[in-house]
Amino acid sequence: MKISIGSDHAGFELKQELIGYLKQKGVTIDDKGTYSAERADYADYGHAVAISVVNKECDFGILMCGSGNGINMSANKHKGIRAALCWNAEISALARQHNDANILTLPARYISKEEAFKCVDVFLTEKFEGGRHQQRIEKIDC
Repeated sequence: MKISIGSDHAGFELKQELIGYLKQKGVTIDDKGTYSAERADYADYGHAVAISVVNKECDFGILMCGSGNGINMSANKHKGIRAALCWNAEISALARQHNDANILTLPARYISKEEAFKCVDVFLTEKFEGGRHQQRIEKIDC
């Protein structure tokens, strides 16, 4: 599995933790930045990860910024992206099962490292249920 990952400065520390966690599980990581805790604009990294997902350069994306909102909004501007802001494992599971989310977004300032790991594990293992949910996600892109 290959994951594209990105964050702004507020998500940098959590991003580094997730990279280490995922590498231990044998996941290939494409780190789109930022590469330090110095101030950075979330949109730059949201777009970079979204483009890699749209172009099928990776299986999924993971994003984080302080609240998760800004970077999530940036990623969702791309046709074909369904980025889901998740703060616990149940929301993360539903994002995959019902919304066929292809990017997990985490609120770095409002989630523990342990809960973030749970969200990632669930997001990467749950499957889209299809059925009644398929017609709904077909209505998302404008």
